[in-house]
Amino acid sequence: MAYDEGMATQMREDLGAPAGLSERRMFGGLCFLLDGNMVCGVHKGGAMFRVGKTAEADALALPGARPMDFTGRKMGGMIECGAEAYADDATRQALTQMSLAHAASLPPKG
Repeated sequence: MAYDEGMATQMREDLGAPAGLSERRMFGGLCFLLDGNMVCGVHKGGAMFRVGKTAEADALALPGARPMDFTGRKMGGMIECGAEAYADDATRQALTQMSLAHAASLPPKG
């Protein structure tokens, strides 16, 4: 398995059950989508959050948050954190809420 199932379970709990939430295996991990738009996910060694470019600076100010560079290049609006930062309830929940708000601001994907 390419991701920590315990982290995925915690992410499910943090996300709750909003209408339109789904899961999809992507990028060697597990992603959560809201109406087809990526919210967040878990991968080997950590988690990723799509907070959007407008919330990126606030997200990066959180302990352990860093720009996601999955492809070797920084991905705007995407934040990554390792297992230690993910274990911090305040950081994880703030990133989750930013990601849900961003996904909710986007038009649904068909």
